[in-house]
Amino acid sequence: MERLILDQIRNSCEVKNIICNDRELITLIKETCDVIISAYKKGNRTLIAGNGGSAADAQHIAAEFVSRFYFDRPGLSSIALTTDSSILTAIGNDYGYERVFARQIEAHGIRGDVFIAISTSGNSRNIIEALKTCKKKGIITIGFTNKTGGNMSRYCDFCIRIPATETPRIQEAHILIGHIICYIVEKYLFRNESNN
Repeated sequence: MERLILDQIRNSCEVKNIICNDRELITLIKETCDVIISAYKKGNRTLIAGNGGSAADAQHIAAEFVSRFYFDRPGLSSIALTTDSSILTAIGNDYGYERVFARQIEAHGIRGDVFIAISTSGNSRNIIEALKTCKKKGIITIGFTNKTGGNMSRYCDFCIRIPATETPRIQEAHILIGHIICYIVEKYLFRNESNN
């Protein structure tokens, strides 16, 4: 059992080491931070969605923006499109599950907002429909996905491809990058309120 535990830890570390040494990916993460910072400066918001574990990641990242990350500062508008059971079931019932995020983007999203789309497969139909809706509305799109990017990569302005194929490793890296983005955005928007 100990060997199995260590194998999981080593596998996770290996993915993070690959990310750490991928200059293109680091540059892409920086660019997504810049885009989100710019959107917040203009009074826009982030919208975030995913399914299953990625839904939990969407809620987690939105919570860091709205509440706080490292220090007290004004809240940043961020909506996880995964949280309202009445909205999700109404849209699912009336329009189909593939529209659960797109319909909310139609309702909440405005030009200049940023949509963070999370899918370990890159092929989630409801994520792809949401990305298509964003294109129509002038909403900037950032994808978090796997090594290949899947079908969603064609619809993202920025697509962060994790160099892994196993769902747990992809999800661990997604939340790492989500945390990095929250850290950078908070630090650059509220420099004067940070003690670091």
